[in-house]
Order: sequence, then C-alpha cells, then structure tokens
Amino acid sequence: MSDETPERDPIGEDARIDALGERLKAARERENQRNRPQVQGADASYKLGNRVLAELLGGMLGGAVIGWVIDHFAGTSPWGLLVMLFLGIVVAFRNIIRISSRRPD
Repeated sequence: MSDETPERDPIGEDARIDALGERLKAARERENQRNRPQVQGADASYKLGNRVLAELLGGMLGGAVIGWVIDHFAGTSPWGLLVMLFLGIVVAFRNIIRISSRRPD
C-alpha cells in the first residue's frame, strides 16, 4: 500500500457545488427583483391627495383674493369677500368631486 493519494480531480462534487452557487445567486436576484419597490418616486395616491389639497386651497384663496379686490374697489366691505369666498369653495368642491369620480388610469 502506498501513502500517496490518487490524483483524481473531484469534478463531480465541485460541479454540484458550483451549480448550487449559481442557483442560489439566481434565486437571490429574483428575490431582490420581487422585493424592489414598483413605483419610482411618489405614488398615485400621494399625487391625488396633493391635487385635491391644491384645488381646495386654490379655490378658497382665489375666491378670497378676488372678493377682497372687489370690496376694495367697489366699497362693499364684507359682502364681496364673503360671496366670492363661498363661490371659490363651491368651485373647489365641484373640482374635487370631478377628480374623485374619474376612473383611475
């Protein structure tokens, strides 16, 4: 009996380990792809909420400014402001209802 080890390459065992490493790498890539957020930046609900807020604030502020200008030049002190503020709120709510009744894209 000889003390030397046979000079065989453990090809079968290394190939299985390499194949396992490749499959693990592919599985990690698939998992990372699956867990990656689908939306880049702000999502649709956030944008819609900002649009509704802008419509509401714009309607109220626009009506108040136009009413104040009418009061300033016509001398109808609180009535122009109150009427135009009310109209601005009505228009803002009409636009919000129109936005909310639209189908999502």
